[in-house]
Amino acid sequence: MTRDYKKDFPLFENRGKRGKPFIYFDNAATTQKPRQVIDTVRDYYENTTANPHRGAYALSNESTEVFESSRQAVADFIGAKTEEIVFTGGTTEAINLLSLSFGAVKLKEGDVILISIAEHHSNLLPWQRVARVTGAKLRYMYVDKNGRIPREEWEQKITNRTKIVALGHISNVLGSINPVSEIIKKAHEAGAVVLLDGAQSVPHIKIDVKELDVDFLAFSAHKMLGPSGIGVLYGKYELLKDLQPIKIGGGIVEEVTEHTVRYLDPPWRFEGGTPNVEGAAGLKAAIGYLQGIGMDKISEIENDLTRYALDKMRELPEIEIYGAADSNSRAGIISFNIKDVHPHDAATILDSYGVAIRAGHHCAQPLMQHLGVHSTCRISLYFYNTREEIDLAVAALGKVRGVLGYGDE
Repeated sequence: MTRDYKKDFPLFENRGKRGKPFIYFDNAATTQKPRQVIDTVRDYYENTTANPHRGAYALSNESTEVFESSRQAVADFIGAKTEEIVFTGGTTEAINLLSLSFGAVKLKEGDVILISIAEHHSNLLPWQRVARVTGAKLRYMYVDKNGRIPREEWEQKITNRTKIVALGHISNVLGSINPVSEIIKKAHEAGAVVLLDGAQSVPHIKIDVKELDVDFLAFSAHKMLGPSGIGVLYGKYELLKDLQPIKIGGGIVEEVTEHTVRYLDPPWRFEGGTPNVEGAAGLKAAIGYLQGIGMDKISEIENDLTRYALDKMRELPEIEIYGAADSNSRAGIISFNIKDVHPHDAATILDSYGVAIRAGHHCAQPLMQHLGVHSTCRISLYFYNTREEIDLAVAALGKVRGVLGYGDE
């Protein structure tokens, strides 16, 4: 019998008391939080609140232990060393940190930054800025009709002028899983470093940074059951120690004189100010919850749900689905449109049936332009979703055109 994970999530219980279904299919944006995470954050506030790394008293030491044990949990989760884990405000801040401390400092006119046309704006706008400031050239790898990056795109566009490849592991629009191992290998042969935006991959599939040999990886807690406002930048230590901090202030220095400063070693040199200890604790609890299920099990559940959803949605001829037809080559993210219906109208109507989806450009406007659409609807799944929810959602999708007067509802 399949476990009912929803029992661990207070929001599902609370919304379920309102008299109509509550189906949450916007997991690519943020995920719901289990009691284990909520209780951990509450416990920190009630029992351990203090400034870590600062005080010579017991409570501060306890707060430090909470923070640093969370760093260890993150490191273990992705196969890294603790000194390679930098806590940030989220994926966006992590990419901005790298773009400014690496890109804006080390790149020069004539160098190439390579990204894909499918990038989230958070992995596009920082590199646009670096290109403007340094004179480096921003180049794109383009996806095919299935949302995949053809081999010739990276084989031809990664050259000895390429200094950094910044790539989303999984597209937040199409669910496409990029062939990152091959791209990383090609980039390294050319002397380039690679940043993976793991916001859509770390919560869903097992990641081992050493096995991937990736140089940098960014991801957010709130997309993997954890709190908002905390994320991670992983970096190979030999690369991190060569970077200077962007956010400077208290907590990152070894020594300061009137005119000089000597910073701490990584990762602490990048964590200026009072850190989000409660967020780190919540992330540790989220990791523990995911590990209790098993990342392989989570992938198995989501693959089954994605395949089932695609099959059911294809029974509705008015729906156009974007991206790969094969569920085995995509994650649980399905973008689509309904004939003659604006995505925002579709999302509003679905909400009236108790189904929460996303509609818009999903912070990926260049990809929308490449696909020839202005916006799409998006269903994004997580392990706590069910086939029964998919059935209810597809039934509601079948009523959308009727609500707008296109024949019988």
